[in-house]
Amino acid sequence: MRDNLVAYAFLAGAILCFGFFSWYPIVRGWLLGFQQVTFAQPAQWVGLDNFRRLFDDPLFVTAWTNTGYFTLLALVLGFAAPFLVAVVLNELRHGSGYLRMTVYLPVMLPPIVTMLLWRWFYDPGPGLFNKALDLVHLPPQQWLESGHLAMLSLVLVSTWANMGTTTLVYLAALGSVPGELYEAAELDGASIRRRLWHVTLPHMRFILMITLLLQVLGTMQVFIEPFVLTGGGPDDATVTVLLLLYRYAFVYNDFGLASALSTLLFVVLGLFSAVYLRLTRGGD
Repeated sequence: MRDNLVAYAFLAGAILCFGFFSWYPIVRGWLLGFQQVTFAQPAQWVGLDNFRRLFDDPLFVTAWTNTGYFTLLALVLGFAAPFLVAVVLNELRHGSGYLRMTVYLPVMLPPIVTMLLWRWFYDPGPGLFNKALDLVHLPPQQWLESGHLAMLSLVLVSTWANMGTTTLVYLAALGSVPGELYEAAELDGASIRRRLWHVTLPHMRFILMITLLLQVLGTMQVFIEPFVLTGGGPDDATVTVLLLLYRYAFVYNDFGLASALSTLLFVVLGLFSAVYLRLTRGGD
C-alpha cells in the first residue's frame, strides 16, 4: 500500500471524476424514471407510471421505428462507404496524405456548422442539390419536406460528417495487413475483388465487428440531424428516440418521462451489445 500510494492517489482522482460526472448522472437518471419531476413541484415517486405513459404515447412506436430505419440506412451507407474510401486511399501512391486530410475535414467542423451547410444544400429553392438537378434537366426535390426523402437526407448528412474517423481506423487496419499476402495472391492470379475478400476482410474482421457495434450504438442515439434540419417532420417522419426524449424534458417539462425513455434506450442498447459481443465471440 505504501509503495503504491501515489498511484492510488491518481486513481482516486480519476474515480472521483467518473463518479461525479458520469456514474452519478446515470444512476440519477434511472431514479428519475420512477419519479414525477417537473419545475412546478418536487419529485414524487410514481413507480412504473412513467413507463406505462410511454407505451400509451403513439409517438413512442413511431420514434423507435424511425430510429431503427435511420440505423439501417446508416449501416448500408455509413458502414460501407468509409471502408471503400479507405481501400481506395490505401492503393494510392500519390496525394494520399492530402486526400486523407480532405476525408477527415468534416469531422473537424462543429456539428451545427455542418447542419447549416447541408440545410443550404437541401434548400428547395437555391440549394446546391436542386441546382445540380436542374443542370441535368431533372425536377427539383423536396429533400427535407418529403416523407420519403427526409430520412435518407439525414443519413447522408450523418455519413458525410462522421465517416472521416472510421476511414482513418480502416486505413490503419489496412496498413497492418502483410504485403506478402497480397503479392502471393497476385502471383496466384487473384483479382482485386478476390484479394479483398480472401486477404483484406479476414485480417480486418475484428476492426469491422467493433466499428459495426459502435456505429449501431451511435446511430441509435441520433439527435442533432433531425433536431436542426427537420425538427422531427414532416408528419413525424424523422422523430427519433432522442428527439422525443428532448421534447419530453425541455418542451413538456416532464423529466420523469424523459428519464424513463432514456432508461429504456440504455437497456435496449445494452442488450444488443451483450448479444452482439456474445455472438461474435462465439464466431471467433
